[in-house]
Amino acid sequence: MDYQKYTEKSVNYIKELCEIPSPSGFTKKAEAWLMNKFQELGFNVYQSHKGSVIAEIGGEGNPLVFAAHIDTLGAMVRSVKSNGQIRITKVGGFSENFIETENAIIHTREGKEFTGTVQVIHPATHVYSDSGTMKRNDENVEVVLDEKTKSKSETEKLGISTGDFISFDPRFVYTQSGFLKSRHLDDKASAGLLVSLAEAVKKESIELSRKVYLVFTNYEEVGHGGAAGIPKDIKEMISVDMGCVGDDLEADEYKLSICAKDSRGPYDYDVTNALINIAKKEKLNFAVDVYPYYGSDADVTLAAGYDIKHGLIGPGVFASHGYERTHREGIENTLKLCLKYISKF
Repeated sequence: MDYQKYTEKSVNYIKELCEIPSPSGFTKKAEAWLMNKFQELGFNVYQSHKGSVIAEIGGEGNPLVFAAHIDTLGAMVRSVKSNGQIRITKVGGFSENFIETENAIIHTREGKEFTGTVQVIHPATHVYSDSGTMKRNDENVEVVLDEKTKSKSETEKLGISTGDFISFDPRFVYTQSGFLKSRHLDDKASAGLLVSLAEAVKKESIELSRKVYLVFTNYEEVGHGGAAGIPKDIKEMISVDMGCVGDDLEADEYKLSICAKDSRGPYDYDVTNALINIAKKEKLNFAVDVYPYYGSDADVTLAAGYDIKHGLIGPGVFASHGYERTHREGIENTLKLCLKYISKF
């Protein structure tokens, strides 16, 4: 099989997904994109009550889920300030400095969109002595609207109100050297990869060794993505998420990362061994790591009471929850492992 072909397809799908705003709780457009894609491929696809997209891609017996998530970090309008600008409340976990000076879109509940920029309240070096030292928090960081407004009432007349969602510009870039740079590669890198995997299964007539579901959750970044809506018959679940990069970890952007333990504890011994053994057999570029500050949908599914074995893999992603970076080699290594794990060849 031409893995490079399906790696490039993965990159295209990742780009498309990254450019669809989908902070946790505001994922309907990303859900619709996935539903359309799997319907075009001819798979049985449906949604859970909470909106997860579930595709059955074939096989029989010993059901497995590969799970990615399509929700991302973002924000909501906490309040409209007296100066007409927006105080935010974060959706998901990140530092305010990770979004400073980023372009943003406010999505109103009536379907309007307004652009703005995330700024510290003292943004001008030539004016404020504390522009570099001011603490970045929700009191000192605001969205400055690209509208002529200088008061709360003027902004509210635009139709902006508390509870509106805010998305951040992903700034997707695919370099000639193979790097993908974008916000929200966690976890749209693996979501796009799994769409490409499904396309390969269909178009290359790959015979599967077991029943396989692809599940795309929509509340992972706020902690309950995998808590419900997972097919009841599954025996095993592997979260295909981002691999951590940094400190003493062995993974980088070129590698497949296999997680042995995260902040919630070890992953299943047999599943992790099976993943490692396939990576070795196929001579993949991979690392086995411990993620110190991490939890996955597979963790949450276990905590919700599902009796399953679980694992966690993904391409190495640098600068997680900021302006992230991975490489097509990391995507390809992860794609190869996933296909080898479920195929009979």
